[in-house]
Order: sequence, then C-alpha cells, then structure tokens
Amino acid sequence: MSTAIWRKSSYTNGDGGDCVEVVDDLPGIVPVRDSKDPHGPTLIFPAAAWSSFVTAVKDTDLPDI
Repeated sequence: MSTAIWRKSSYTNGDGGDCVEVVDDLPGIVPVRDSKDPHGPTLIFPAAAWSSFVTAVKDTDLPDI
C-alpha cells in the first residue's frame, strides 16, 4: 500500500480533519485508512460492500445498533 494513491473523504474539514482515506483504483477491493494515522492499519473491503456502505451513508439508511 506504500505506492497507493490515497483520496481523502470529501467530508474532511479544512484542517485535515478526522476522516478516512480510500484508494479508488484497485480492482475488486477498496483499502480504507484513518487520515489521522496514515501509517497505521489499513482495512480492505470488497468493492461491492464498500459501495453499498457509501450508498447507505449517503441515504442515511443504516440500521440502528
């Protein structure tokens, strides 16, 4: 992941904020990391699962926990 091109969430605030970064150009997977800890762990999600999650967040259609 050291050569990956990371993109910050559009919800990151002007100070660099507390958000996530993702890599968009890998086939079938989406790596995700904490923007505050770029050298920390990376979570890898199947692209379809990540897409469903993003859609649910945008639609605020997440189940109650």
